[in-house]
Amino acid sequence: MTTHELVVMGASWGGLAALGLVLSGLPRDFGAAIAIAQHRGVEPADAALADALGQIGSDSRVQTAIWMQEVAEPFIRGRAIRHLEKGRIVIFGGGTGNPYFSTDTAASVRALEIGAEAILKGTHVDGVYDADPKKNPEAKRFTDLDYIEVLNRGLKVMDSTAISLCMDNALPIIVFDLTADGNLQRVVMGEDVGTRVGMRRASV
Repeated sequence: MTTHELVVMGASWGGLAALGLVLSGLPRDFGAAIAIAQHRGVEPADAALADALGQIGSDSRVQTAIWMQEVAEPFIRGRAIRHLEKGRIVIFGGGTGNPYFSTDTAASVRALEIGAEAILKGTHVDGVYDADPKKNPEAKRFTDLDYIEVLNRGLKVMDSTAISLCMDNALPIIVFDLTADGNLQRVVMGEDVGTRVGMRRASV
């Protein structure tokens, strides 16, 4: 894996807990600033994730599409790439900074901008199914899916704009269970985990 790989988890309190990251108390004044940032579109979990990563010795930076210099750097493509080249983790917040664009689309755009090899989407299920596995015990999991198959079948991987953007640029998406111990490491190491969405034909 290169330094330009992007892991998209959707920073959330549940996601942090799933990774086993213990959050320290953020400084009181910083916490107030985070509340302002959230109002402007920056999720507090972005800063909390950076704080948790710092606890385990990982150097990270939060960049946001919405100017909020007090709590995050503005997103600048060249700066983000330089951080990655220096071995830092870059956390992108604030979506694209534009209305009508989902966080799925923002993830796709940022992945392409930094030259990522793949989007890794961590969820609470072990891949993409042909039906909701929590409601249908007969649901079958896909190991590989074609982008067109995702769009035609209306599978809930990412929204259609994000899927189309990935398809147009041949950017694969790997959907995996973030809550399973060691899964994130296995995915990053290239092991066969979850469902891969790409140019290959679908199989169940």
